[in-house]
Amino acid sequence: MKTLKFKTNVNCGGCIANVTPHLNKLSGIDKWSVDTTTPEKILTVETTGLQADAIIETLKIAGYKGEVIG
Repeated sequence: MKTLKFKTNVNCGGCIANVTPHLNKLSGIDKWSVDTTTPEKILTVETTGLQADAIIETLKIAGYKGEVIG
């Protein structure tokens, strides 16, 4: 399993509610969370096979931006 981190524009609980169905339908994600308390709005994804590009594209489809960090 690997952990990927993304800087996003997922700002609030409503935003999280919007991305939840999109991220939950991706097979290969074991767990994900967004820390909306930081200025970078960090999305952390634990995955067993997804590439960062697939997650970024899913965020884009949901109407949000994601950029790989660290």
